[in-house]
Amino acid sequence: MAGRRVECTWKRHVAEQLKQRDRVQRQAFEEIIHQYNRLLEKSDLQAVLSERLQTEKYELQDRHDVSPGAESLQQEMAQIRIRHQEELTELHKKRGELAQSVIELNNQIQQKDKEIQSNEAKMLEYQQQIAQLEGECRDLRSSLADLERANQTLRDEYDALQITFSALEEKLRKTTEDNQELVTRWMAEKAQEANRLNAENEKDCRRRQAKLQKELADAAKEPLPIEPDDDIEVLSEDSGKGPGETSPSRMPSRTPRDSLLSSLSLSLSLAPLPSLSLCVYSTVCQDAHDGEVNAVRFSPGSRLLATGGMDRRVKLWEVVAGHCEPKGALTGSNAGITSIEFDSAGSYLLAASNDFASRIWTMDDYRLRHTLTGHSGKVLSARFLLDNARIVSGSYDRTLKLWDLRSKVCMKTVFAGSSCNDIVCTEQCVMSGHFDKKVRFWDIRSESIVCELELLGRVTSLDLNHDRTELLTCSRDDLVKIIDLRNNAVRQTFSAQGFKCGSDFTRVTFSPDGSYVAAGSADGVLYVWNVLTGKLDKTLDKGHSSAINSVSWSPSGTYVVSVEKGSRAVLWSDM
Repeated sequence: MAGRRVECTWKRHVAEQLKQRDRVQRQAFEEIIHQYNRLLEKSDLQAVLSERLQTEKYELQDRHDVSPGAESLQQEMAQIRIRHQEELTELHKKRGELAQSVIELNNQIQQKDKEIQSNEAKMLEYQQQIAQLEGECRDLRSSLADLERANQTLRDEYDALQITFSALEEKLRKTTEDNQELVTRWMAEKAQEANRLNAENEKDCRRRQAKLQKELADAAKEPLPIEPDDDIEVLSEDSGKGPGETSPSRMPSRTPRDSLLSSLSLSLSLAPLPSLSLCVYSTVCQDAHDGEVNAVRFSPGSRLLATGGMDRRVKLWEVVAGHCEPKGALTGSNAGITSIEFDSAGSYLLAASNDFASRIWTMDDYRLRHTLTGHSGKVLSARFLLDNARIVSGSYDRTLKLWDLRSKVCMKTVFAGSSCNDIVCTEQCVMSGHFDKKVRFWDIRSESIVCELELLGRVTSLDLNHDRTELLTCSRDDLVKIIDLRNNAVRQTFSAQGFKCGSDFTRVTFSPDGSYVAAGSADGVLYVWNVLTGKLDKTLDKGHSSAINSVSWSPSGTYVVSVEKGSRAVLWSDM
């Protein structure tokens, strides 16, 4: 039915168009055809008149022969014939022009007919396209209705999940408050228990001292047998005087019993309490951040530890007796932290983040001092130069920027050609590791590449030894390499069965003396290699449950800390 209705519609439209064309064209040519018909009538009339005049001519000639006065009439007829001949010539001329006009109009009519046929074919094609598009529109409307229903269902599920999330969040808040209250009560009870134990220990110590003093007093009352052979000389307090000043009848001011008690109490007071020695490779595990932990760094004094994570915070920890105590948090970043760096004095902390910026905090008051913006991509690494007055940052936007902290402006921008994953610096050289598997050496003064060294995988980490003569690299080919900076050549390569680089930002480190190398694996195991022998020295696998992102060795050499893709940081002691 729908196809028949469409067919009737276009037929009616074509008929109306033909009628309209007929009206327009007939009106344009109706006067010409009328004039042409009149010319034809006049031409026929002229032929009749010509025949009649010929007949009259012959009759007049005959009459002329009969009557000599017909000469004037003959002249008049000649003039009439000439005039009629001129009119006939003019009519033939107009007839030719009209015939030519008719031919041209016929050509135009044929051209218009062809155009009409072409337009009809196009109309038919357009009708088919319209029908196809209408079908597609119906399908799209049906799909849209399905999507709207699915969207409504998802919205309802989202609302339900949001309500559930709100309830769980409220439950978590209450649980956290209860937990905090329990911890507070537990700490108070522990303090009371400690005070009680201290009091009991003090009472016990007093009892032991009183018993000891009583035993010593009883022992002092008993006379000591002295053999004549014993070479023992008993000196009194006055023995320090001259020989003439000795007074045997004078009792000494300090008895041997009192001296013994005093010595004993002094030895008890000066004896150190037994200390708990740290076991080798002992671990302290705790959740450092709400989410993934990306960066970790020890301060130059080894007592302060900084961690940065995806929760947009830099947290500070004080390392005391093999434990990490929370010290504070540095806020101000709008995205996850990617790298952390202390200046050489430990007065400032530099952190790069995913919000295209680097930030500097002061460590005495934990205040944000500088925000360095200018990159168009994530800032993956930022380092202090040796003068602590300039900073180099590398970004995902394939550029390196040199910043001046005095003027707080970007001094130079260098296009590296590939995403920069890590940076280390010497006095006049910046070394950068890139996504295109290359380590580039830059001269700060000339902003040019001094040397390029290509590895077998994407470079994830760079670190310098204490003498700044060797460069440690880690790459996605699961190899850790040492590059000799004196000849820019690979000197040593470390690998191990099971070691796998977990991400493009896995950080490795030298030990403070450069004798060991530590790297975290994707399976949560910390690998330690001996640089002198080139062999794997230790594997530490009790602490992490996910891939290790970064490792830092304390400048004192006592601790190593590793952080993972989970929320955990692990402190390894007595390394």
